[in-house]
Formats: sequence, structure tokens, C-alpha cells
Amino acid sequence: MNILVIGSGGREHAMAWKMSQSPRCSKLFVAPGNAGTAQLATNLPIGVEDFESIKKAVLEHNIELVVVGPEAPLVAGIRDFFEQDDQLKDIALIGPGKVGAQLEGSKDFSKTFMLRHRIPTADARTFDKQSLQEGLDYLQDMTLPVVLKADGLAAGKGVVICQTISDAEEMLKEMLVEEKFGEASQKVLVEQFLQGTELSVFVLTDGEHYVILPEAKDYKRIGEGDTGPNTGGMGAVSPVSIADRDFMEMVEERVVKRTIAGLQQDRIPFQGFLFIGLMKVKGEPYVIEYNVRMGDPETEAVLPRVETDLVELFMATAEGRLNEVALKTASFATATVVMAAGGYPEAYEKGSEIKGLPAGNARAEASASAHVFHAGTKEREGKVVSNGGRVLAVTGQGPTLKEALDNVYSQVAAISWEKSYYRRDIGQDVLV
Repeated sequence: MNILVIGSGGREHAMAWKMSQSPRCSKLFVAPGNAGTAQLATNLPIGVEDFESIKKAVLEHNIELVVVGPEAPLVAGIRDFFEQDDQLKDIALIGPGKVGAQLEGSKDFSKTFMLRHRIPTADARTFDKQSLQEGLDYLQDMTLPVVLKADGLAAGKGVVICQTISDAEEMLKEMLVEEKFGEASQKVLVEQFLQGTELSVFVLTDGEHYVILPEAKDYKRIGEGDTGPNTGGMGAVSPVSIADRDFMEMVEERVVKRTIAGLQQDRIPFQGFLFIGLMKVKGEPYVIEYNVRMGDPETEAVLPRVETDLVELFMATAEGRLNEVALKTASFATATVVMAAGGYPEAYEKGSEIKGLPAGNARAEASASAHVFHAGTKEREGKVVSNGGRVLAVTGQGPTLKEALDNVYSQVAAISWEKSYYRRDIGQDVLV
């Protein structure tokens, strides 16, 4: 079948790479894609929220499966667009509708959902510009540190942890009054800080049945030792040693099942991914956030460990028969290191030539010791150049996490461009 992946990052490159291994994949297209996806698919110069151009491409290329990578088109209602169009309504699409996408698109919506369905999460209240004074008063009784979250989409950067009440007061004013994160911070959640170890659990669901993919741990801060501002993610590892059988059983019973049941009770159809950001607090799971797509760079660590045909998993999801497909997970470990442009997540330069990329890596076998997934790249005059803040997501694999880390850092060391940057401590905190 012909398949279209929507997106341009490392997540979409990893999805395209995995689906290209399926015998069910005839032709693969990525919109808009990057220099990496161009090596294994046909890139289409279409914006992820340009639904009319996406429709034209779907019909022109006889697309039978559409996989939506990033959150923006989901929150904007791409599924609703397909379902309301007679020419598109029968095409399989992975990703929820506009209402379901609010689990990520609105922190207030998702927090209310969690509380309504008894899903363990931190206490929080939501404030807007009109209720700023109430928010400032509420802060006075908070235990430090305090977490402030922009309600809307902020490219993974809308969460601020404040160590003092005065810092929290200033940040709340910046977010609400000065609109630090634009429309995303028109409303702000003031949330209890949870002390524990963070990890990510990924669920693929057809709205009734589900499979739990391999878990991962993401590293959000730009600096080593988890210091500095939040980014979209600087690395990930899978599996995670703290996610033992007892803990994952609690996650399934208290979080996954209650979330699926809650969607059904609220009559919210949902066919796609549920990313569940968790904190393990005194041995128990608490939900930090939902996303309605795979995380990035966690996707690059998780998908190499999925042995089941990804196209078959997606089609079973779209057709409501996910219970018929068994998920098989490889026993090896993976470690992903993001190579970023110097200056990221603030101002950074684009257009630097990337040297040392492995030849033909896009079509490498699943058993290769390292894979290079492109995130922010493009081709220019036959060369691959940087075209974003997070430029590459390099994934190593091995029998143990230590060997996976050795393999990924060996590959990273061979790649360079002017002012490139990466963290050298990914995975060190969970080595056993």
C-alpha cells in the first residue's frame, strides 16, 4: 500500500524507516520530510497544517494510510477534515480527532480529564489574565518548587519549574500578561511539583483495545546533569530500569485502562498514540502530561525495539482490531543522543554542512549497532545541512544499555558540523 507520513522531524524519519521494512509498504511519502526521509521515501513540499494540499497529495498518490507525526495538525483537526470529506473519509489515519487531541492541546482539559477519571496526577489550578491576582494568592500556599505550565502547545518549552515564590510570581506575570509563550500561555496551570523519576509510556489504541509499546526515559534539559532550560528533548533510553513488572502493572491498571475507559465514557473516539508522561513517586505512577502522538526523541529509541510489523499495527488500529495483533518487543536496549545546533533552544544558526554521516544509513538493517535519524536537516547542492535546532537523533543499540550507549557515542563522535552540541551524560543516571 501507499503510505503518507506527515511531519519533518526525527520521529517521522524513524516511523518512515520502520514502515519501509514492512512487506505491506509499496510506496512511502513524507510531507514535508527532511534530508533523511528523502533517502527512503518521496518528500512532498507540503506544510503539516496545509490540509487542502495534503488532500490533493493523498488522492494523487493513491494513499491508503496516513500517519500523523506532530501534534499541531492533530490539534488543528486533520482527522475531522478527513472524516468530513467524502473522498477522504475511508482512508486509514493514525491520530485522534480535534476533541481527543485536546488531551495534549490543552493542559487544563487534560488535567480536568485526569481528575474526573481518577487518574493519579499532581494537584493544580488554572488561571488566566483576569484571575492573575487569584493565581498570585494561590502561589503563597504552594510548597516549593512550583511548576507553571502553559495551557496550549509551546513546542515542549511551556513548562517552567520555579525554585522560589518570587520567581513563580514573576513567571506567572510573564506568561499571562506578557504572553511569554504567545497564545499557549493565555491560561496557565500552577501545579504541585512531584519529586521522583520521570519516564514515558506509549500506548497505541483503536479506542477500545490497546498495546503498550516499550517505555523510555527522555532528557529534556539542554545541559548535562539536567541543567538549563527545557528543550524538545536531548536524548532518550529504552528500556528503563525503574519500570519493573510491578510498576508497569500499576501503570496499566491505574493509568492506561482508566484513560481508555475515560475516553469511552466521555464519548471521545481515539485512534492513535497516547504518550503518557509519568513520574514514579515513592514507587507509584503519577501522570505529568498526555501527548496524542509519539514523543521525540523517544520514538527513535522505542521503534527499533518494536519487532511487530508497524504497518500492520497501524492498520489494525485504524480498523478497530488491535486486539488481533500481538506486540513483540526486542530484548536489546537502545540509547538516543540528539545532536543540536549551538545556541539551541535559544537563537541558533542554520545551513552548516554536516560531515561524517554514514552512507546509506537510512536503509540500514534493523540489527545495525547505530542508526542516524534526521530531525532538522535539508539537502543543499547535494550536501546535507542543518535546518533546525535539533538536527540529528542518533540511536545506538546493544544487549545492555551500556553497550547501546557505547555504540551511540561512537557514532556521534564521527559526525560534526560547525557549533554542533550534544549532551554526554544521556543514560548515565539509569545505568545498572
